[in-house]
Amino acid sequence: MDIYHVSCALKDGVSDTDFHNQTTAYCEHLKTDGLIAGYRLMRRKLGLGPSHLPEFHLMIEAAGLAQVSSRAGPVEALHHAVDSLVPNVTFALYRGFPDSDRVRGRARF
Repeated sequence: MDIYHVSCALKDGVSDTDFHNQTTAYCEHLKTDGLIAGYRLMRRKLGLGPSHLPEFHLMIEAAGLAQVSSRAGPVEALHHAVDSLVPNVTFALYRGFPDSDRVRGRARF
């Protein structure tokens, strides 16, 4: 399972509940269509954490990035509804280690 990490802050004037609602609509659509296994939206509490990390953190679980890379049809509008609320985004991709391909001796990227 790959875990796609998204860190972001909100544009000035964007409410946290609007961001939550748009993100949930987008991720639930992906989940319903079988494109992701799950997701989790988190918000930093009490200002704890490195100052360079934004306030919000979204984790998306998928069997592979190909599952979430397509944005055809209604997915594009849902993605844009979320993307339009944030001024900058940081992405990272992680998977369990060692993964099954590593154990079998094959390189996996």
